Amino acid sequence: MKDWLGYLNGQEGWIKLYEANEYTEKFGLSLTKDGALKLMERRNEALRNEGRVEFGAGILTKLIYAFCDSDYVNAGEWDEILGRLTEIFYLYKNEMNDEITDDELIAFMRQQYDEVCCGDLDYLEGTCLDLFAQAIRAGYRGYQESGGYRECGQFDFLPHWSHGEFLVALNELCQ
Repeated sequence: MKDWLGYLNGQEGWIKLYEANEYTEKFGLSLTKDGALKLMERRNEALRNEGRVEFGAGILTKLIYAFCDSDYVNAGEWDEILGRLTEIFYLYKNEMNDEITDDELIAFMRQQYDEVCCGDLDYLEGTCLDLFAQAIRAGYRGYQESGGYRECGQFDFLPHWSHGEFLVALNELCQ
């Protein structure tokens, strides 16, 4: 039975990844066969580590479609970014006790990745999602109305520089 499920899981996963690859090519991104295989292996390891089960390509194709047009994604790091996003996703599905849907979590991750983290996966994982998970575990449900969008300001207590403040500080450092 295990081999049969693995076979079906792999076949469906490959088809979905191939279809997603056709879409992402317009953004200059694609997975090689080797890259897709490594990504599926990484996904399976993340599932084992988090004690989760999933069939087909699962969350991978949703992550691909959600992140492929980000300004912070480039072809040279596409495989690695997808791998990290997959691991982060499963970790925080558990951390949020499955209170949030996949689509809500992905929407939150994408917005944070672009607008707050500027492509920094460590900051996404260690700060933004950690704060959001704490809020959800404490009973926050405001994200349900927005589908996970526009939630970042609710939990961002860290000070940020405006673009002007950044340029002034940079100018002072360079003198």
